Amino acid sequence: MPPLHVLVVDDEPALREILADTVSKAGYSVDQACGVAEATAKLARGNIDVSLCDIKMPDGNGIDLVRSSRAAGIETTFIMVTGFASLETAVEALRAGASDYITKPVRYEEVAHRLAQINALRGLRDENMALRKVVRDNAPKLYRFTSPSMSEVERLVGKVAPAECTVLVTGESGTGKGVVARLIHDQSGRSGGRFLQVNCSAIPEHLLESEFFGHTKGAFTSADFARKGLFQQADGGTIFLDEIGELPLHMQTKLLHMVEDKEVRPVGSEQVRRVDARIIAATNADLLHRVREGKFREDLYFRLSMFQIHMPPLRERQEDIPGLIQFVLGKLHRCGAGSCAKEVDPLAEEILLAYNWPGNVRELENVITRACILAEDNHITVGDLPAAVISSTSPQTAAGLALGPEGLLRDQLRKLERQIIQRAVEDAAGDRRLAAQRLGIALSSLYRKLEAVQPDDSNDHARE
Repeated sequence: MPPLHVLVVDDEPALREILADTVSKAGYSVDQACGVAEATAKLARGNIDVSLCDIKMPDGNGIDLVRSSRAAGIETTFIMVTGFASLETAVEALRAGASDYITKPVRYEEVAHRLAQINALRGLRDENMALRKVVRDNAPKLYRFTSPSMSEVERLVGKVAPAECTVLVTGESGTGKGVVARLIHDQSGRSGGRFLQVNCSAIPEHLLESEFFGHTKGAFTSADFARKGLFQQADGGTIFLDEIGELPLHMQTKLLHMVEDKEVRPVGSEQVRRVDARIIAATNADLLHRVREGKFREDLYFRLSMFQIHMPPLRERQEDIPGLIQFVLGKLHRCGAGSCAKEVDPLAEEILLAYNWPGNVRELENVITRACILAEDNHITVGDLPAAVISSTSPQTAAGLALGPEGLLRDQLRKLERQIIQRAVEDAAGDRRLAAQRLGIALSSLYRKLEAVQPDDSNDHARE
């Protein structure tokens, strides 16, 4: 961990030199400023850890310097040094954002002690980040996909994670774009930093700029206090901009400047702040089509899509479904989600395999979670599946299920429905009302279908 970098701000040359010498002897790097203007310029670089700052100076006030620094998102720790000792001044300094307050004449042992405390606290923060990384590394790993398309996605993630370039993840809603963004962060050199996920479509348009870049106190009517923007909050880590295609054009322009210059300027501030946040963007829209329509900036598109990863829909990788089902069941069991089911009935699994999954992995997780809640004896049956999943069985699906030998497609569909209904009634111990509830159909519909089943059964027996 590098030593603290301390800025001594005082208009008295002798006191400034003595403080700087004390800081240097304590083992920290030091810089000096003779007033507010010079200090402002040096603080704006973003590399000052601590500032020993006088309050009364010819060109301004140290407390105002603290306020303006906080408004600009500068995270320097301020210790105020003053000869004007009063409780009122101390409270004002702390309210402005200072962390401590000492009075003149300064006891230099006290200065060294305060700096040592700040340095120790910084060490604890770094240790905490390291411990979080250990926890992540030892946490249950994500499901390892078996489909070739997802194996390629994992390969691309491994390649791009160590790089510092922006990444654009594309694919339908629910395919796991956020999971891929998190994987890139966790496998990168920024894994100890923050991963901040932002849904661009969820932020009201009039608040986008202040949310992204922050604002100063009084910048607009409801700005009662200064606020750091999302990019500053993600400094040193990764910011994931989901649904990037929903950004309005004026915000696309501002985002482009941030991507190119790595600088943000809070609303209401004249100061810019350097930001080191890696950007991963995601969209379920065709951004190139939006570019052609004039709804998305072409230069921003090329900046964001320096490296693209496409997430294939679940219907194109059915071989992943059995493993995903078991992964979700395992996750629910680890989370203590009640008496979570451990097995899936073969017929129920065949229906899950045959389903088109328009909501992709997110929908599958919801379906399995719901089935777990309904399941009895740790066993998910057809009756535990939503009616939409069961009723969506197509003729092609029925034929693919191979529910019988050669025969008309109509007969195979009838046999499929008969098996589902009979299994639901059996699992409900003959309680037809409960069976109808589990199937997600009205009781009258169940009776009608049961009446239709009986003749079929008779015909089957007659044929036998």
